[in-house]
Amino acid sequence: MKRISIFIWLAALISSLGACKTENMNYTDVQISAVNNLFEPVDNKAVKLVSSASASLFFEWESALTEDGGAPQYEIAFDVIGGDFSKPLYKLTSNNKGFATNAYVTHKVLNAVAALAGVNPGESGDVQWTVIASRGITRVLSPIVRKLNISSLEGFADIPNELYVSGEGSEGGKDIASALAFKQTATGEFEIYTKLEAGKDYIFLDRKDANARRFYTDNQVKLKETVEELSMQVSQTGVYRIQVDFNVATISFAQIKSIGLWFSPENKILFNLPYQGKGIWTGTGIVNFRQEGWGKDERYKLQSEAVVNGKNITEQFGAKNPTDSRPNASSDPSYYYIKLLKSVTQWDDKWKFGDAIDGKSTTISVILQGDKEYTHTVTVN
Repeated sequence: MKRISIFIWLAALISSLGACKTENMNYTDVQISAVNNLFEPVDNKAVKLVSSASASLFFEWESALTEDGGAPQYEIAFDVIGGDFSKPLYKLTSNNKGFATNAYVTHKVLNAVAALAGVNPGESGDVQWTVIASRGITRVLSPIVRKLNISSLEGFADIPNELYVSGEGSEGGKDIASALAFKQTATGEFEIYTKLEAGKDYIFLDRKDANARRFYTDNQVKLKETVEELSMQVSQTGVYRIQVDFNVATISFAQIKSIGLWFSPENKILFNLPYQGKGIWTGTGIVNFRQEGWGKDERYKLQSEAVVNGKNITEQFGAKNPTDSRPNASSDPSYYYIKLLKSVTQWDDKWKFGDAIDGKSTTISVILQGDKEYTHTVTVN
């Protein structure tokens, strides 16, 4: 009898534990309050957008409260005047991956919001905004709505997917079929490294076609479209980095004077890479690794001298994909991919030479072409 009683007791215990487990696994929504106060920007604030990557508008609001005491997340939502935010024009998360009660919204984003609201480039119009608080799957729209007047940028509503440079002054010449491609670096943003001849015409095209859309600048600042046979010229023959942003209708030029092999252990350029044409620089020299107490140092980058807005500047190119190992014959091509660095340093974003380079005559080619990844090659002669 005792044995039977024990079995009955165990069965009841297991059944009870199973019931508790099932009950605990039932999901319960966490209640969250709405955001009941919007601090910045004030209602009816007018903002005139500027074509700067760093320009932004600060948004801030009151915290929401959650039933379980956890941290809410937030989104700013924009809509047309009178809209109910059921299908907002645009949404973006707040700072700190959505957990902060504030956000810096770039002028480029605000320009996109204005365009979605029907505001024409270069004109002003009103939109409205509010904040959505969430905790888990529970989302609560703030009852407070603010109006924002946006003076939009003179960007393009119809942004091309491709861009080329053509004309007598370009490296491809007047034959449109030989036009050189820009690299698309982001939506509406393009970049090219190419040589331009002084006093000779060139133009930007959205495709390799005689009926292509034509773009130009008459002040090297604002990008414009033309249906006429207009073109541009540079005053000095040279290699240029041209950056075009159709989102804000801007263009910028940097004349690349030189690119050289930057050897980090020596903190200097070992040898220059003369321009070969069509976005390629190539140079040859001997690379001797630096002997240190812990071994040989083989780290390197690429460094250029450029002229931007009449000022001489130093720039560096480094590893697009972070690495801390030497390459070998089986290394992925992405090891050599290039990006323009934000600052000039001795060690950051470097590559390492392979073992065979030490003490040998080596040829390095930098390839900055629009139809492929920016990269470089290292070859022992």
